[in-house]
Amino acid sequence: MNSSGKVRPDAGAALLDLYDTALPQVYGYLLARCGRRVLAEDLAAETFLAAVAACRGPQPPAPSTGWLVGIARHKLVDHWRAAEREQRGLRAVAGEPEPVDDPWDEALDAGLAHAVLEEQSAQHRAVLTLRYLDGLSVPEVAGVLGRTVHATEALLTRARTAFRRSYVRQEGGPR
Repeated sequence: MNSSGKVRPDAGAALLDLYDTALPQVYGYLLARCGRRVLAEDLAAETFLAAVAACRGPQPPAPSTGWLVGIARHKLVDHWRAAEREQRGLRAVAGEPEPVDDPWDEALDAGLAHAVLEEQSAQHRAVLTLRYLDGLSVPEVAGVLGRTVHATEALLTRARTAFRRSYVRQEGGPR
């Protein structure tokens, strides 16, 4: 019961009922963005574990597929952040500078773009995915990444430039 004496629906039972229909959508969302089956499976599992924890909390949410995809988005961003921290540490040890380049916007081949996106740094993949695949505004991307809008704009500029260089290198694509 809640404070008004009404019986709350069991969020855990609702999540269990939702699992079979939501799992393919959550997994598909993750696979489309990371391109690696094992990683998508791991992140889907983490998504559902986080959902179970939320449903066991003092104010459980009403589970829905959209809510689960939102959790999945955060799990993917967390993964990319951790990967970027690791890469940054490796670059620092090797003495390599961070690249800073010009922005780029063009129509791209979807298959090649996905392959190029996969080879970008985790931080660049996160900002490009959130902005262009998920369609979030720059302030929304900043909120998800926990950055200021100006820092996100700078990151997006660097990410687009790195993406362009890789794309051109692989296919001799638009310049």
